[in-house]
Amino acid sequence: MSTGTPAVNDITDKQTEKTDEKVDWIAEIRGLAVMLLAVLAFHSFVAKPFYIPSESMMPNLLIGDRLVVSKYPYGWNWSSISFHLAPRGDWRLWPATPEYGDIVIPVHPTRDEDYIKRVVALPGDRIAVRGGQIILNGVPIPQRVEPALDLPLDENSTCNGFLPDEFRATDKDGHRVCRVPVLRETMPNGATYLVIDHESQGLDDFPEITVPDDAVFVMGDNRDHSADSRAEIAAKGLGGPVPLVNIGGRAEFITFSLDGTTSLNPISWFTSLRSNRAGTTLRPALVERSAGPAS
Repeated sequence: MSTGTPAVNDITDKQTEKTDEKVDWIAEIRGLAVMLLAVLAFHSFVAKPFYIPSESMMPNLLIGDRLVVSKYPYGWNWSSISFHLAPRGDWRLWPATPEYGDIVIPVHPTRDEDYIKRVVALPGDRIAVRGGQIILNGVPIPQRVEPALDLPLDENSTCNGFLPDEFRATDKDGHRVCRVPVLRETMPNGATYLVIDHESQGLDDFPEITVPDDAVFVMGDNRDHSADSRAEIAAKGLGGPVPLVNIGGRAEFITFSLDGTTSLNPISWFTSLRSNRAGTTLRPALVERSAGPAS
């Protein structure tokens, strides 16, 4: 007849074994380090997320947009390494040159700060800006007036970059919007996109320069509110053409966009999402260029 004692002893032995087990902290730390290195490698060599903090790329990018930036289209260099962990240098692995219209991530020449701008001149090009219009290799880049564009009017997109109430409007559904005038710009390779250029200001004119063989000239799509290659470093600009070693990747698509009302309340994580922006490609459309005169 069983007394049950062996079963009790088995339980006691198992509890003693569990008590005697020790955490292998070295193995735990090693595993964590491997995981962090894998994340860093993915961010540095494949793709990383990017957040839009300013209005310099309106109307195509808004404050609150979250993007995916690919790291491999132009090869790799010091600026490809995420979190600016690598020292600046002139090396490039499997180098390639951006194309007209690409949205790229240039690093500021003196600060470890990522910008986001559009490539408007390639190595060896002559570029000038006159009255807000790009003159590329002596030829004006066409700018066609398009219907005004309705952008969100919310806590992240306040329309404050323009004159007070000048572009605030109500759409046909009764929603308040930021209605901005836009121009369609088309580059020599057929890359076409919208820009905003609604006022006269100092950056509307830029004397002709020749882009060095190892650099590109970049501008923001919001031409009146962008510190880009036209602006001096002292004015928080890029101080001229951007060396290719300072280009850290290419913007690919929008993952999601927030209107600025996100809080600790989990419900707001969904209600603050802007509709119809997730999945938007950031590669410019390509059209066949006409031989007609620029407008």
